[in-house]
Amino acid sequence: MKKFITLAIIFLSTGIFAQSRPLTVDDLWAMKRIGSFDLSPDGNSILFSLTTYNVEENKGNSDIYFVNTNGTGLRPVLNSSGNESSPVFLPDGKHFSYNYKGNIWISDLSGENRRQLIDLPTGSHGAVWNTDGSKLLFTSSVYPGCTTPECNAAKDKQKSESKVKAKIITELMFRHWDSWRDEKRSHLFLYDVQTGEITDLLYKSKFDVPPVALGSGYTFSPDGKEIAFCMNESDFIATSTNNDIFTIKLDEINKNGKTPYTKVSVSKGNDTSPAYSPNGKYLAFLSMKRAGFEADKQNIVLLDRKTGEITNLSDGFDYSAQNIVWSPDSKVIYFTAANKIYNSIFKINVATKKFSTVLEKRVNSGLAVSPGGNKLFFKQQKSTQPYELFSVETNGKNLKQISHVNSGVLAGIEMNEIETFWTEGANGTPVQSILVKPPFFDPAKKYPLIFLIHGGPQGHWTDDFHYRWNIQLFASKGYVVVAPNPRGSVGYGQKFTDEISRDWGGKVYTDLMNSYDYSLNNFNFIDKNNTFAAGASYGGYMINWIEGHTARFNALVCHDGVFNLESMYGTTEELWFPEWEFGGPPWESRELYRKWSPHMFVKNFKTPMLIIHGANDFRVTEGQAFELFTSLQRMGVESKLLYFPDETHFVTKPQNSKLWWRTVFDWFKSHKKEN
Repeated sequence: MKKFITLAIIFLSTGIFAQSRPLTVDDLWAMKRIGSFDLSPDGNSILFSLTTYNVEENKGNSDIYFVNTNGTGLRPVLNSSGNESSPVFLPDGKHFSYNYKGNIWISDLSGENRRQLIDLPTGSHGAVWNTDGSKLLFTSSVYPGCTTPECNAAKDKQKSESKVKAKIITELMFRHWDSWRDEKRSHLFLYDVQTGEITDLLYKSKFDVPPVALGSGYTFSPDGKEIAFCMNESDFIATSTNNDIFTIKLDEINKNGKTPYTKVSVSKGNDTSPAYSPNGKYLAFLSMKRAGFEADKQNIVLLDRKTGEITNLSDGFDYSAQNIVWSPDSKVIYFTAANKIYNSIFKINVATKKFSTVLEKRVNSGLAVSPGGNKLFFKQQKSTQPYELFSVETNGKNLKQISHVNSGVLAGIEMNEIETFWTEGANGTPVQSILVKPPFFDPAKKYPLIFLIHGGPQGHWTDDFHYRWNIQLFASKGYVVVAPNPRGSVGYGQKFTDEISRDWGGKVYTDLMNSYDYSLNNFNFIDKNNTFAAGASYGGYMINWIEGHTARFNALVCHDGVFNLESMYGTTEELWFPEWEFGGPPWESRELYRKWSPHMFVKNFKTPMLIIHGANDFRVTEGQAFELFTSLQRMGVESKLLYFPDETHFVTKPQNSKLWWRTVFDWFKSHKKEN
């Protein structure tokens, strides 16, 4: 009897007998979110940032944690209320740099001895060290006309104290995503540890490092004699995706004027993410071929630094590469790529160009290679688990979870793993969809359906734990969720991705509706009388397209969706996007803009719709929501507008998020039919 009681206590304490429950929005905000991480030079430990949220205060706070790569020794190193982030080990392995109060600081691993390393009024970010720790690269947003910190500080003070807040705008792009751009530009700086000297490597330049969009990366060569970085030299960046890779010889740095730099990339498309081989022979980077197309296939290209020859390693690989890292012996490049519903880890042999898969499943990102070259470290997530730190051997064996920062929150939450099914899309092309059943699923019951449409449109639904559009949370209220990856989705080959451009409501609409019809006809547990659809960004566009083309759904939800393609062109910022997708500006391609614009089909609007939009969304501006709401109201269609004056393209504040979910679920519930 005593033995039974003891076992019962153990089971209760471990959750085996504990009553499980569905996921809630409060659970999302109780979870800790792993940000960037860095592997120690000896490969034995990891530093990472960890953000926790306070719902009452409506904000998050980032701290820095330490863990051994075998999973032991998890502890906070810096955990003040001041937001420490972006930890990077110094080459000695005993210290690390991090961001705090807008500048770069340095600390030992105890967190006790910390000091400010860079002190600029314009801030400093993105620390990258050379191999011996004697020099540091970072970025800071400065006025190109200023040559001293004092000049920048004076201009900032003058602006903040001025009673006039008007802006005089003379060029595009004057705002981007969620912030206004002014005269400042992000410059690349070099810091000399011994002398304390700081040098602006882009002295008086009007160009940004990193570029405003699509590009990133700057690094030292292994011998410390050269720097490679990504920059866009276009005079009209609103239509340019032509980020390029440049190099600077350190012995040519001009401390009192412009430093000469050399462009080494040749593509008219996007070149980004430079990475030197450890032996110094090569400079690898990611490259797109087509100008103006942000979702072109991202190839791995190799520059032979001695001959200048550039080789495309990705000819035999149909996915877009990301996160490239070298093996210590310079023979292999590891990288991630969208692969159907996963973000898989791959490797390529540089000499043979042979690709192979290291780890197929789940969503993986942020690669680091062990010093011995036999192990990879990365973040991994799936629909039932937020990001945690993992490792795997480079042969794909012995996958191990290192961190367990959310095990306590996840304990007792009932979630079903994703399933997938394939349907025949337009022209007979196979289309994959994700299906998630609600918690405590009973196959004998009927459940309402939520049909989710992803954004991009060059994106994809994956086996991930999304903090905004969380598939498990949609299912938690007793819904079956179907999330298709139609034409335009990434991870199914470049041709599949390309086939949405200039065809926004064509093949992709057929793909989606075929998935929807298949779901109703083949899954008996779906209640055909209660189906709902929701989407954001391009997904919101498709919700608006559905509004004008079918009455299949009880109700719709459009978040930050495109309604009028012509007016959208005049208010968005990255003009290369609509110009690629619709064959130019509206005055050159009026027919396509009108053919695929939902606002041309308002006379067909019938389905009740909830519209959600953020005032600071400069990608799909608030006017799209206002036009849509006006049209629905004028047509007498039941509609509701949830407007966030303090949000962007995304809802990121905890209390706003809770309102978002409550409003969406109430909207679905109010339109359910009794069977």
